[in-house]
Amino acid sequence: MVRAGLLAVLAGIPLPAEGACRLALELAFDVSRSVDAADYSVQRKGLVLALQDPEIRAAFLGPEDHVAIAVYEWSGRRHQEVVVGWTEVTSEADLDHVAGVIAAREGWGYGLPTAIGYALEFGRQLFDEAPDCVARVIDVSGDGRNNEGMSPADAYRRKDFGDILVNALAIGGHEADIVAYYRGEVIRGRGAFVEVAPQHTDFPRAIRRKLMRELAEQVLGQAENVERGG
Repeated sequence: MVRAGLLAVLAGIPLPAEGACRLALELAFDVSRSVDAADYSVQRKGLVLALQDPEIRAAFLGPEDHVAIAVYEWSGRRHQEVVVGWTEVTSEADLDHVAGVIAAREGWGYGLPTAIGYALEFGRQLFDEAPDCVARVIDVSGDGRNNEGMSPADAYRRKDFGDILVNALAIGGHEADIVAYYRGEVIRGRGAFVEVAPQHTDFPRAIRRKLMRELAEQVLGQAENVERGG
């Protein structure tokens, strides 16, 4: 944490008080009609594995200031559902609880369109219930463009997102140029980035990379707006 603290001071970023919340992180997962049962299973299991990974756990728990996490699924304009409510992660047991809730999740899909704008607006409103944290990030994953209702740009105009950073995990295999779409239309804020899963089967590796980057870099505002795949 010494190096992180030095970087923060040099960047002019206020450090959280000891034991405070450094990051409120929302994980938003696409369950629209392009995500079949196999895809959903890969996403769910991939996130559980990431939360059980020793390096990810160290990134959550290493610093004295902690992270708060919430997880929700989204599809059509009126279909967003919280899977894990705001949970302040201060111990291994907290991560076990979050992973356990996700592992036990049996819901999947509504056969509905892809309403990214409404998913982002839902995430913005969910922060009203979040603990007071230094940084706020929405981590939205999906495999298709917005095709119902307001666009991401409309959502950003309609609500004040303030300092909320929006990152994306673009999943290939269904629509061409999906990475360019998420990069150009969805991500928001200084240092926002697109992580890439070329296919749904690549999701577990991609979500691990994404979480590591958000937990280890972005709270300091040091991440660059780039894409990575593989």
